[in-house]
Parts: sequence; structure tokens; C-alpha cells
Amino acid sequence: MTHETIPSLLDRTDPDVRAILGRVLDGQEISWQEALRLCETSGVGFQATVYSADELRRRQAGDIVTYVINRNVNFTNVCVKHCGFCAFSRPYRNVEGYFLPIQEIVRRAREAADMGATEICMQAGLPPDMDGNFYVDLTRAVKKAVPDMHIHAFSPEEVLYGATRSGASISDYLAVLKEAGLGSLPGTSEEILDQDIRDVISPGRITVRQWIEVITTAHSLGIPTTSTIMYGHIETPVHWVKHMNLLRDIQHETHGFTEFVPLSMIHQEAPMYHHHLAPRLRPGPSGIEVVKMHAVARLMLGASIRNIQSSWVKEGPKFAQYLLTAGANDIGGTLINESISTSAGAQYGQLVQPRELRRLIRDAGRAPAQRKTTYELLQVYSSDDDSTVPLDLVDDAGARFGSYRQLTGSKEFRFARRPRTRAASCAAQRHSAIAGRRWTACGQAPQEWPRVQQPRASWSVGEGSWMDRGRFDQDFPGRKQACQYEGDFKAVCRAWNQRRQ
Repeated sequence: MTHETIPSLLDRTDPDVRAILGRVLDGQEISWQEALRLCETSGVGFQATVYSADELRRRQAGDIVTYVINRNVNFTNVCVKHCGFCAFSRPYRNVEGYFLPIQEIVRRAREAADMGATEICMQAGLPPDMDGNFYVDLTRAVKKAVPDMHIHAFSPEEVLYGATRSGASISDYLAVLKEAGLGSLPGTSEEILDQDIRDVISPGRITVRQWIEVITTAHSLGIPTTSTIMYGHIETPVHWVKHMNLLRDIQHETHGFTEFVPLSMIHQEAPMYHHHLAPRLRPGPSGIEVVKMHAVARLMLGASIRNIQSSWVKEGPKFAQYLLTAGANDIGGTLINESISTSAGAQYGQLVQPRELRRLIRDAGRAPAQRKTTYELLQVYSSDDDSTVPLDLVDDAGARFGSYRQLTGSKEFRFARRPRTRAASCAAQRHSAIAGRRWTACGQAPQEWPRVQQPRASWSVGEGSWMDRGRFDQDFPGRKQACQYEGDFKAVCRAWNQRRQ
């Protein structure tokens, strides 16, 4: 069906749905309440919603579908957090825990560059006793080894963790990362931007206000970020649209988001699914929900966040291809290595080669183009252009690049927690390259729990502009101090969050 048939479809839909879609196609933004109504459609109304999203995609992004040649490096699976949806993380004592040293990460970045990659994506767990300068040292080492590689790294959770462990403010920490070579942040650790939902699926994880603080600070420093949503668990469509409304509010203020990426929850190995830890937990979204998510994202966000991505690693290449007809204009990256979704039970492998991505795009009737991380086009491919890059010639990705299963089963990079002496810990504090001030001297008891300044006005996600809600003002060094000196990071931070309530 082409865009010429949309008027006839609209004529057969409910009047309220017809009015909403008509306003969108006339270039107006819709409210989250109107977007929620689109999420509730079925039959002809659902078809009209999907085809309207595809038409809006054509107007906003054209018929080009983009992809990026990139490599994921999930450099450790050891983490002090235990999120209910995460099957990737391991406690530091677990025999499957691993930690890649900087020289190995650099080797992987060089190898990716040799394969034609333009982006290295680095995300991982939060290992205990991590040096606060580690992310900075890692970024600087990769940039020095591969100067032309775009470094897309460190979720807001990781930025918060690095800043906390180094004693720096979020702004100072991000500024140092940018100086070291960081190009952009992945907008992950986002899940659903509703604190009540987060407290169920990932208690103790970065809060909504903290996530906003990291993202908006990055944007203010000229560091672009992506945005995501993880759905198919205990949330409902009202959480989808309020989440998107909050992202749109931020984008109106900062213009720092490059894309929006819906991510289906992979349930097969998720702890909260296996152990029935959450009420009303769904085994990921249904196919109709996936299509609605991408279509409504285009209709609600497309005017402010032009690029909507379909994830082949979550949905599979064939379904990701279909979503190109439901509002998406990007099909993601090659990945080369993929650990997080694979550990949760995803079955779609760790690599889709560039020529296969181009085939999927062409079969959808669209024109493929290789892009940079920030969506500048590198090459638009004609219908008869069958050129290749070295990555296209790899026959067995697991044998060539290693796999997640091999990594967790090998002793080569086994994580070994090496307790630091008190003197070493003090020296690390004194010589931190980031922190502008120090905490209580080594050996002293921690200060009183940090206090939280309440926002100037109460607010709920999805209502009003985030700029009007008051900035969340937390003494990050104080939180770090309590966690560091009282030992168990996870337990102390959970207690801190409970006290905050």
C-alpha cells in the first residue's frame, strides 16, 4: 500500500484516530494522550497508524535506510548491580566473570578498523573497586591507537559510576572523557523512565533524575547521545508514551539525541522471569506491540528525533527489515561481537555483515547507505553497487572474533578481585587525575549520609518540561564516600536509596 491510499484508510478509522493521524500528517506534534490512543488501535485503525508512520518516515527521512559498521566491546560482565532483566552480569566471585585489559580492548579496536569499522561501542558491567580513572584511561588508549575511530561508549550508569568513584562532578567527568576522545554516549541504562517501574525491575539502578542529569549534561558539553526504551516486561503503553514525551521534552531543550532505539526485552534467561520476581511480567513484547512501538515512535518523535532504529539483534534481521515499513529508517550496526542480548537468550548471532544489511534494505524497496555514528552519510549505494569491505569476507564470526560463550569459559581474562591495601587506596585517591577535591582522610569514618535537595516542584514523567521540574541536586562524592568506606557497594547504595525515599 502506498501513501496515496492513506486517505481511504483514514476514512474507515474511528473519528478520533483519524483526527490524530491527520494532525500528525499535517506536521503537528501530538500529545502523549493522543499517542496512547494510537497504541490502543486495532484492525483498520492499527493499519492506518502503521501506514501513516511509514508516510511520515518518507517525508522526514526519505527512502534511504542507514547502517553503521561498528564493533561492540563489552569489556567486563562483573557488576555490583543485579538488575532483574540482565542475564549478562556476574558477581565478582563467579567463575564466568571476565575483565578485558586495556591492551586487549585496543587490539579489538584496531582489528575493527582493519575490518572497515568506523565506530567502537564500549559498555560493560560495573566492577567493584574500579579505579575512577579507568574509563578515561581506556578512552585515551583507544583514541591514541585508532585516531579516526568514533568512540561511542559508557552508559549514563557507567558515567555516574566513574564520576562517583573518582569524586568528580558529572560535568567534570564528562569533560575529561570528551578531552580523552569520547565521541558520544549510548542512551542505555534507560529502560523505562518511570521510577516505580525501575524500582521493580532494577532496584538500586540509576534513577530517572540521575539519568536526565547525565544526559542533559552531556548534551550541554556538546556530547551527543542516543535514546532507547526497553519494553515487554511489566510496563504498559502509557509508560511508553510518557517515556517518549520526556525524551521529546529533553530534545526540544538540548537537541542532543541522534536516534531513538526501541529494545524488546529478551526474557529467556532474564533472572526476574526465571525466578518470578516481578508481578505481571510478560515474556517480551508481542509482534503487534513491536510494530506499534516503532510506528508510534515515528509519529510522536519523528519531528524532533528523526532517526528511528530497528534492532536486528533484538527482533531478528527479518522482523527488523519489516519494521522499515512501520516508521524505522535505520537498521543499526554490524556489531561484530554481541554479549548482552546473547546472554539473555537472543538467537540472532553477533554479526550481520554490511552486504547482508544492504540486501535487507534493498529487498524492502529502499536505498542502503553507510553512515557515521552521528548520522552523516559516508556512502549511498546504488542498486548495482555490490562493493565489499573486509568484514564481508568473514565466514565464521565466532571463530574470527571470539564469542561471548568462549569469553566466559576461558581463563585468559578471568576476573580476579585484588583487594587493595589501605596505603594503595589512599595513594589512588591522592593521585586521581579527575577529582578536584578529596573526601574524608583514609581510615576515618564516613560523614553523615548525603542529603538530597528536593526539586522545586513535584512532577511526574511525561508532564510538562523537564527544565521546569527542578534539577536533581545530589552530593555524588558523599554517596561514593559512604559506599567506599563501608565496603559492600551494592548493599550500601541500596540502603542509601531507601533512606532517600
